[in-house]
Amino acid sequence: MLHIVIKTECYKLKRYNILWAGVALMLLSVLLTLFTSIANDGSVWDFAYLTEQVIKNNMTMIFPMCITLIAGYIISREQTQDTLKNILTVPVSFKWLLTGKLIVCGGLFIIFGLICSFFTIVAEFLIGFPGFGVPLAIKAVVQITAVNFLLYLAVLPIIVLTSQLTSGFLVGVILAFVYGYGGLFAARNMTLANLYPITASLGIVDYRSYDEAVHWNILMCICSLILVVGISVMLIFGIKGQELKQINKKSKKVVIKKGW
Repeated sequence: MLHIVIKTECYKLKRYNILWAGVALMLLSVLLTLFTSIANDGSVWDFAYLTEQVIKNNMTMIFPMCITLIAGYIISREQTQDTLKNILTVPVSFKWLLTGKLIVCGGLFIIFGLICSFFTIVAEFLIGFPGFGVPLAIKAVVQITAVNFLLYLAVLPIIVLTSQLTSGFLVGVILAFVYGYGGLFAARNMTLANLYPITASLGIVDYRSYDEAVHWNILMCICSLILVVGISVMLIFGIKGQELKQINKKSKKVVIKKGW
């Protein structure tokens, strides 16, 4: 049953214009990074540093918000268009419907990571920062794409919590932005950075490991994200049947009064 839900959701993606907003946000992340490169702050810019700054901007400002906006929109479509009650007449629970949508979103955000990597390489060709090479380009694609997917896992509890609220993803966007921006403060302390799910995604890809001040504990980072995913799974199982009850209440027949 789950594979049918996933297949159906993949077919629906081509109808979602909001996906172009995700592409625009990936472009914005790179443009914002290029804008900061003109600041005379003493930083020496090369392709590796460009990649690092794109990853940092994605983490703190762009991607958590992008993830919650698009995933929340995809999940809430069944409620805003009042089609969820029809879908649940088929032998598929809201739990499996939500799980299928989340799996599709995970694949979608991997694609967004590849798009962001493409924009980063295009920016490199346009600006011409030194140090570009095929090995570094491959590393940039892997790091940007992996971090974006791991950020999706880090934000997953917010998406699940707001999934049952009509237009609740807008609240989730605000929470995700604050959550992502908190990574700036968590990064100031390596112990906290290894535990905080947003910054733990950087540790898994060995972000800036050449810096003597950066000491990642990969095991701790992985455990942090596993805990977040575990919480998300428990939340999904916890909402089983609740949505159907809400729909049944809304679907009660209107009693027509007799007489004039």
